[in-house]
Amino acid sequence: MALQESLDKFKKQQERCQSTLTSIAAKAGSSKPISSQRPAPSSAPNGRPPAPAVKFSNDTERLQHINSIRKAPAGAQIKRVIDLLLETRQALTPEQINEACYVDTNANKAVFDSLRNNLKVHYDGKRFSYKSKHDLKDKNQLLYLIRKFPEGIAVIDLKDAYPTVMEDLQALKAAGQIWLLSNFDSQEDIAYPNDPRVPIKVDEDIKQLFRKIELPRDMIDIEKDLQKNGMKPATNTAKRRAAAQVQGISTKPKQKKKKQDISSRTKLTNSHLPELFQNLRN
Repeated sequence: MALQESLDKFKKQQERCQSTLTSIAAKAGSSKPISSQRPAPSSAPNGRPPAPAVKFSNDTERLQHINSIRKAPAGAQIKRVIDLLLETRQALTPEQINEACYVDTNANKAVFDSLRNNLKVHYDGKRFSYKSKHDLKDKNQLLYLIRKFPEGIAVIDLKDAYPTVMEDLQALKAAGQIWLLSNFDSQEDIAYPNDPRVPIKVDEDIKQLFRKIELPRDMIDIEKDLQKNGMKPATNTAKRRAAAQVQGISTKPKQKKKKQDISSRTKLTNSHLPELFQNLRN
């Protein structure tokens, strides 16, 4: 409300200044002859061109932009602040946040309290900073963390740890230190450690025996066999099929349409390609 009143006062002041300037220019034109007027200097005394004056219209647009941000819902303002903290990776005071993204946390208690209690924000009593799920700084710490999770760790939990974490994941994969595999159910990438201290060489006859094992055709039977042997399946086919049935998605594979052969009743449109109708002639 106070900002809107300030904006109205500013507009009235702008109108008064404009009328004053117009009257001054009119008086100056009537009192001085044209021949006595001197051209304005093309540059400032220091040799640099003068800085362009700030137009009233530009400043009005800026104030309107600030007003629209501060009138936005609290959730939109919180997101704006979190995006700023994620981008800068710096600890900022409420005054610095207000200067950077026009969100006045001191004047909006709901936004201030939500930021202070947000899982993605750290508040030390004076400054706000971004807080990732895993406090990592470089590639060595990233590899050390992944090796703590032999069952795999979701990449989505790592991607905001530090700015170059995705490049480091690809570098670790290229070096053979980790595996990046997609989860069958969620299609999310999972990072698995690949310990180079345990190299395993498998004989060719053992590989052949492994390849000769016939697996069940249904994934549910495969998951049951894994559970019987004390292993946790990476997929949950029964749950996925139940969710698909609730959403009306058919889990059965579509049958391919039988290709129709050319008969004597078929209308021939490609008579210039006789090899297509060899079966018909026979």
